[in-house]
Amino acid sequence: MTNSLGLYIHIPFCEKKCNYCDFYSAFYIKENLATYLDALKGEITKWGGQTDRPIDTIYIGGGTPSLLGEEIIPLANCIKENFNVLENAEFTVEVNPSSRGEFLIFAKQAGVNRLSIGVQSGSDETLKILGRTHTTTEAALTVNAARSLGFNNISLDLMIALPHSDNQTLKKDIDFILSQNPEHISSYILKIEQNTVFSKKYDTLNLPDDETAAEQYLFMCRMLQNSGYNHYEISNFAKENCESRHNLKYWICDDYIGIGPAAHSCFEGKRFYYPRDLKGFINNPQTVFDGESGSKEESLMLGLRLSQGVDLSKIYDEIPQNVKDKINLLEKAGYIKANLPHVSLTDSGMLVSNSIITELLENENF
Repeated sequence: MTNSLGLYIHIPFCEKKCNYCDFYSAFYIKENLATYLDALKGEITKWGGQTDRPIDTIYIGGGTPSLLGEEIIPLANCIKENFNVLENAEFTVEVNPSSRGEFLIFAKQAGVNRLSIGVQSGSDETLKILGRTHTTTEAALTVNAARSLGFNNISLDLMIALPHSDNQTLKKDIDFILSQNPEHISSYILKIEQNTVFSKKYDTLNLPDDETAAEQYLFMCRMLQNSGYNHYEISNFAKENCESRHNLKYWICDDYIGIGPAAHSCFEGKRFYYPRDLKGFINNPQTVFDGESGSKEESLMLGLRLSQGVDLSKIYDEIPQNVKDKINLLEKAGYIKANLPHVSLTDSGMLVSNSIITELLENENF
């Protein structure tokens, strides 16, 4: 663990809920945003007074942070006034292409140096099915506007295993993403969550089956890697030295503080979170304890998400023979690359990572 901290700020407002989305958000009303920001700044001030550890990554997510408009400037100032933010800190904000407006100018003035843009697909028809409010033209205009303002670290989101999709439609989506030349790509297999619009019309979505979704994932991995992107984490690809420094903290068990409803933290040996309750956060912000952090099981589960894998000598005092046997079988099946004590997952292994992790942890007492 490094001495530096990551800081996550949640902006829980959206103008429209996407059909697949299960992230915590509330409908955007300008007056509610102002009230929320007052409470948010109060919590930022509180946490800043509890630690003098330097901040080397800031991530403003949502919701739709680009709804902040020029308010991102005083929000960023509040962070810098209350925390020791390093000069070379990575400062990311999520951007919805349909609400960019002047926001990119304000973000630049606030010190943001990395953008995460929710493109999702290169097809206008698919974007409508997903419930997105932007078009592919708007997505490209957003990237172009960001480049013209000097943003040179841009991540684009891509969803796969979408309704009516196959490798041919996926190739078109990837071609569109690659045409924008992002430094980073986050790609996710569509998962139908409860209480979403998609969950209520699941039978009509014409989704690919599990085998086809797996084929799409491996097709995407090959295509992105052949285009110069390192597959450094299950869902993330980056050009050289362009990995998300903030998100890496989650997977290597570094400390971070999350502020806002539904935001999670890992701080000084404890995990905790704010409940998914906007009114509760505004009126009486409290965190809920969520267990100790830094266990060997946790290190294995999170570390195997990364292509660099894990050193099992840091997990086991001595690797048990039954674990070696399991690793041998998984390696022969093409799911693991092993050079004991180091192990990592192949692209195929990343598809079934949860099952592999369960297999390696089964019957083990640390």
